[in-house]
Amino acid sequence: MGFVIAIDGPAASGKGTIALRLGETLDLPVLDTGLLYRAVGAAVLASGGDPDDEAAAGRTARALDPGRLDEDALRGREAGEAASRVAVHPQVRAALLDVQRAFARREPGAILDGRDIGTVVAPEAPCKIYVTASAAVRARRRHAQLLGRGETVAYDAILADIRRRDERDGGRAAAPLARAADAALLDTTDLDIDHAFDAALRIVEASRGRWETS
Repeated sequence: MGFVIAIDGPAASGKGTIALRLGETLDLPVLDTGLLYRAVGAAVLASGGDPDDEAAAGRTARALDPGRLDEDALRGREAGEAASRVAVHPQVRAALLDVQRAFARREPGAILDGRDIGTVVAPEAPCKIYVTASAAVRARRRHAQLLGRGETVAYDAILADIRRRDERDGGRAAAPLARAADAALLDTTDLDIDHAFDAALRIVEASRGRWETS
């Protein structure tokens, strides 16, 4: 395995943007694993199914083609809510695990962001970062993002979504959202994206230095 960077954290913490900027800077491929779950959730809804139906969600996950994801279409509020609902199902997580682990085995390395990268997908990753921020700040970020997409939604509704997703992600039996014991904590509550990225890059450089000399 090459130099793998595992980035975990709750919704709208900034982990996705940080992952992309690290990928550009370090010339490493990036996988937003949340898109896989969004794709499953959106596909279940499109077929008239129920995201809470594990069997249906599991069948959809096993049939998913990771190479054909419409990223823009999957960034909406509905897909995000559906993703959180299907992600609780062990069948869905098992179906997507091999895809994520195969990505992590890329040489000379890879960056994956999600909720269980450092704990389940790539627990042996030499660099782990847990990105977080207060629920209120994360809701403001997501609200601005959705408004920018043309979605009309109240801030209070987004805050409720964030809190509901936090509870669901942290409380699920299968691979709950959790900070790996050896993950560096990066709280972006009071940081803009430039400062958050700079802090993440410092963590990565320190981890790579240890990895290269180990």
